[in-house]
Amino acid sequence: MKAYVFPGQGAQFTGMGKDLYENFPIAKEMFEKGNDILGFNIKEIMFSGSADDLKQTKVTQPAIFIHSVVAAATTENFKPDMVAGHSLGEFSALVAAGAMSFEDGLRLVSTRAMAMQKCCEKTPSTMAAVLGLPDEKVEEICATVEGLVRPANYNCPGQLVISGTIESVNNACALLKEAGAKRALVLPVGGAFHSPLMEDARIELAEAIQKAHINTPVCPIYQNVDAKPSTAPEIIKEKLLKQLTSPVRWTQTVLNMHNDGALEFIELGPGNVLQGLIKKCI
Repeated sequence: MKAYVFPGQGAQFTGMGKDLYENFPIAKEMFEKGNDILGFNIKEIMFSGSADDLKQTKVTQPAIFIHSVVAAATTENFKPDMVAGHSLGEFSALVAAGAMSFEDGLRLVSTRAMAMQKCCEKTPSTMAAVLGLPDEKVEEICATVEGLVRPANYNCPGQLVISGTIESVNNACALLKEAGAKRALVLPVGGAFHSPLMEDARIELAEAIQKAHINTPVCPIYQNVDAKPSTAPEIIKEKLLKQLTSPVRWTQTVLNMHNDGALEFIELGPGNVLQGLIKKCI
């Protein structure tokens, strides 16, 4: 069985999607639609913008989404048995699996990016990658730290990203190193994604998600919140909304897809970060 997976924020690079644009008429059409929906020339930024241009949240998230969905639309014999996306990639997976239109997906991603940006500006917060400790140990140490710091991305065994206020994340990193973490490295991000500090963004996105038309996808989508397959539109909406303030359970997602018969994982979108994580999971 084939599982198609879609990356999240951080996979962007200058020139992303240009080859697809130049070789497929459908890609050209989707990029032009993207410019119209967003109200700025995302195509130009993706093809020739600087790394700093691409780092802006309002650009990064739509850029990765467009690249991923175009990659699926131009893949020969694209017939997934199951799909999943890491964080932002969940939106790409939903569109690729026919659960929502490209236009609706891009509008939601744009709303999500802007709402998350506002949260980042409101509270100084950050994330840190922790390597070389069991998930349970990281959870246990985070629970002892004053303030707000939580597990945010369960990426693969021995790699967990934590999220919270700057002071709490720094304090947790010091304790995690003492406990034997190979690394506890603060990441160059502007906010605490997948933590309660994204609550305002969740409220803002709730209205947009409720209005969005979601169909039954052509195959199950394994969602970040519980790593379980969903096909019912109302359940998909509910989990999509919880995702903003809940951890991404990627390790569990990969294991569940594999246990349910996935023998081939195909990554669609910029980069190959998920391939590396999947190899460490199974």
